[in-house]
Amino acid sequence: MMKKTRLLRILPAAVAVAALGLTLSAQKSHDASLARNLNNFNSIVKQVELHYVDTINTDQSFKAAIEAFLASTDPYTEYYSADDQEKLQKMTTGEYGGIGSYIMQRNGSSFISQPMEGSPAAKGGLRPGDHIIRVDTTDVEKKESDFVTRLLKGVPGTKVRVTVKRPYVADSIQTFEIMRAKVQEPSMGYDTIINGIGYLRLTSFIDKTPAEVRRVLEKFKEDNGLKGIVIDLRGNGGGLVESAVDLVGCFVPKGTEVVHTIGRDPLQEKIYKTTRKPVFPEIPLAVLIDGGSASASEIVAGSLQDLDRAVLIGSRSFGKGLVQTPVQLPYGGLLKVTVAKYYLPSGRLIQAVDYSHRNADGTVARVPDSLTNVYRTANGREVRDGGGLRPDTTVDWGKINRLVYNIVADNWAFDFATKFTAANPTICQPKDFEITDEIYGDFKKFIDPEKFKYDKVCEELVKQLRTAAETEGYMNDETKAQLDRITELLTHNLDHDLDTHRDEIAEYLGSEIVGRYYYDKGKMAFELKNDKALKLAEEILKDSNLYNKELGIKRK
Repeated sequence: MMKKTRLLRILPAAVAVAALGLTLSAQKSHDASLARNLNNFNSIVKQVELHYVDTINTDQSFKAAIEAFLASTDPYTEYYSADDQEKLQKMTTGEYGGIGSYIMQRNGSSFISQPMEGSPAAKGGLRPGDHIIRVDTTDVEKKESDFVTRLLKGVPGTKVRVTVKRPYVADSIQTFEIMRAKVQEPSMGYDTIINGIGYLRLTSFIDKTPAEVRRVLEKFKEDNGLKGIVIDLRGNGGGLVESAVDLVGCFVPKGTEVVHTIGRDPLQEKIYKTTRKPVFPEIPLAVLIDGGSASASEIVAGSLQDLDRAVLIGSRSFGKGLVQTPVQLPYGGLLKVTVAKYYLPSGRLIQAVDYSHRNADGTVARVPDSLTNVYRTANGREVRDGGGLRPDTTVDWGKINRLVYNIVADNWAFDFATKFTAANPTICQPKDFEITDEIYGDFKKFIDPEKFKYDKVCEELVKQLRTAAETEGYMNDETKAQLDRITELLTHNLDHDLDTHRDEIAEYLGSEIVGRYYYDKGKMAFELKNDKALKLAEEILKDSNLYNKELGIKRK
């Protein structure tokens, strides 16, 4: 009996020692494999450099090798050379030196897409639609946007001469001398109070976001008729975790846990709590999300959902539950590497793709809903991990029609707005602007049927049906007559299609035109007039019974 008892005492220790031995053995094997492969790679580089028949572009080759290696991790682990680190700075601070304009590429050339409001580009006179043909002494008429952007950026306080070809004006070649400045991209896209609801739209999370948000919320506080607040995170790809936590702190008690991170390195295990007194601890709150809401946006929306502090409205979010940190490398390089995963207050991880488990061909797939797990919010509501955030109330955005898609994607709306602006120096305020029958009629005339291309689905399906009938032996005189009749009924007519989808097209067309006069804020103000998600949020926030039901709050 004593021998048996002694054995039972010794056995767990022996198992632990064995497990530790296996772990150390596996680590030793991994380290040996890593050293062997590094030595082999070093030898290959030396041999190619010594014996290859042509000269190797080492910078380009090493960049390709690094990208190939990082491709086995995830899309967010990225290498930045010394020349590229400005991109990372722009992501975290929203600042860069330049003229402050978005550049678009079309057919191998670069065009002004939209100068930022108040930017050197806007003050200097550049307009959307301007074809950039020269920057200082460099001919860029047939240069792509990356090349042109590098020329336009520079040290604040230096001048740059930009020559453009402006359509729909008499003097089409125009030159502007612009003083570069430190450009600050705002993270606050638009804010207003609509029908007693405070609305703020965030486009990113940078270091200045918390201050901007609190400034707006304090302004909202002055309105005694305020019934609720809507935070619009649609299309917001994220940014800094700290800024997301600070934003949540505007609505929950100080010291509330918002998110915690866990990585392979114990030092990456962190708990993020709010550190400031909330501005609105109790006001009804809604958050708008969609498939473009990711990372820090999901921390805000997900934590507020888990804490039952806000109703989520829209469609499922992107599903990025990974945390990156920058690591400085020798000789000026920098690596942005994924170091941890973040978990929301309920304990769930909403990461949609597991990059550590790849298919045989190297691809990865989203976590299927059948494999997700149930967690509970503060009030006991069910929420799930994996696959992003599921809204409490879903909005059907509808499917974009192929005709509408091509009008936007092929720049018909953009080019018409350029022509419209050239002929109309001013328009009314965004909330009052409408696409009238006259404007829409001009747009229809603007489209060249010979150049306009879109997928004519009905006609293609009828062609396939004819082919199938012939292949299967069903084609006879009667079948042919019926198919001819169907073809006649379903043959596309561009004028008819433009009238059928007028309302959808007018939304995009109006937004594009308004943006020429009132920039991005004007576009957002125009788009909110018929925003289904905002209307639904307003309905929920103003109905206390409905709001409480959404959050699982029981009547006392």
